[in-house]
Amino acid sequence: MELNVLNQTGAKAKNIDVSDKVFGVDFNEALVHQVVTAYLAGGRSGTRAQKNRSAVSGGGAKPWRQKGTGRARAGTIRSPIWRSGGVTFPSASQDFSQKVNKKMYRGALRSILSELVRKDRLVTIDSMDFPAPKTRVLAEKLKRLEMDDVLIVDAEVEDGLMLSARNIPHVDVCAVKDLNPVRLLSHEKVLITSAAAEKIQGWLGE
Repeated sequence: MELNVLNQTGAKAKNIDVSDKVFGVDFNEALVHQVVTAYLAGGRSGTRAQKNRSAVSGGGAKPWRQKGTGRARAGTIRSPIWRSGGVTFPSASQDFSQKVNKKMYRGALRSILSELVRKDRLVTIDSMDFPAPKTRVLAEKLKRLEMDDVLIVDAEVEDGLMLSARNIPHVDVCAVKDLNPVRLLSHEKVLITSAAAEKIQGWLGE
């Protein structure tokens, strides 16, 4: 299949040939849902924790004798019913990560990219060269392309492009190596360079 490539002014420049195995596969909703869920779960720290009665310091000695005081029997001052005692059902550190093998992950990316192409949400541009940071110039380019909420993907991201985009709302920049399903689905449009398209094809076309 072919992708239309735009130039810096937004006019059609040329077409590039891409593999149907990367940009023309059927959308697998179940696979995409599983991979996105696993990716988000892997980002959870799972570090919340509370102390139970055995983890709270102190309480080694019985506070008073078993009988004869008129008070309820007690074996430790760290009982959950005591002030400063342990928690009855404490939260514990938890690993939320889910196993997703490489074949499934790449399959989900191919499925997402293909669906973006079908819905005209993936736009290819010849290059995004920014030798120096110019936020105004980038904002004008995106306005000409009618893109308000966009992910810009390049083969390798230079500092000029990254710094130009960081103060524009709803605009994100990433290199091909940092591409993930959540980023692709988080924006209305995805703008990729020709070099990025070739690199994605080499990565996912294996």
